[in-house]
Amino acid sequence: MADLQVAPWTLVIPVKRTAIAKSRLASAYPQHRPELARAFAVDTTAAALESPLVRAVLVVTDDPVVAADVTAIGARVVPDLAGAGLNGALEHGAAFAAAEYPGAGVVALSADLPALRASELTAALAACTADRSFVIDEPGTGTTMLAAAPGVPLDPRFGVGSAQAHEGSGAVPIALVTIGSVRRDVDTAADLAHAVQLGVGPRTADVMSLVMGAATGTEGLAC
Repeated sequence: MADLQVAPWTLVIPVKRTAIAKSRLASAYPQHRPELARAFAVDTTAAALESPLVRAVLVVTDDPVVAADVTAIGARVVPDLAGAGLNGALEHGAAFAAAEYPGAGVVALSADLPALRASELTAALAACTADRSFVIDEPGTGTTMLAAAPGVPLDPRFGVGSAQAHEGSGAVPIALVTIGSVRRDVDTAADLAHAVQLGVGPRTADVMSLVMGAATGTEGLAC
């Protein structure tokens, strides 16, 4: 993990309870959807912790399994606020980050980036030179990362059309072509197939191995 004295960013990753998360994967992965949601969050967190520009990773969640998993790899858990929604959870996490890590900028990062590379995240963070910056998702309408410089409100506007909403609020899009893993969030089976092509993290790879085993009738037999 980065040197706590010099790393300029604190990351906030919101994770919904995985029993209800990733509903659009349910038809393709009815048995493994919750496991995939947990795996995405853990792989995203692990990659974020490897970036030398990341001072700390705060996971906002009320899922006890996710909380235990991310704590084990070095993240801090911030309990979610009931009924606050995604943007409320991010505001809550950002306030905690500003209080606990003064002087660091705050970054909201999607928990659904199973192919995330620490090197690509680092490149995206290094490009965040405006007061507020953001990364547009692969489809081009959503947001996978929103960064606010120290002392600047995060002002998250995640949801349908968030890329346009963030740009309209004054945030500057990051125009890098080498950060595909930062842009590849997963909501659908097609998204996941693309992430697998990019190369997913170990937790997601393990679940996908179970998925393939179930599909061929050999689940649990792989070594």
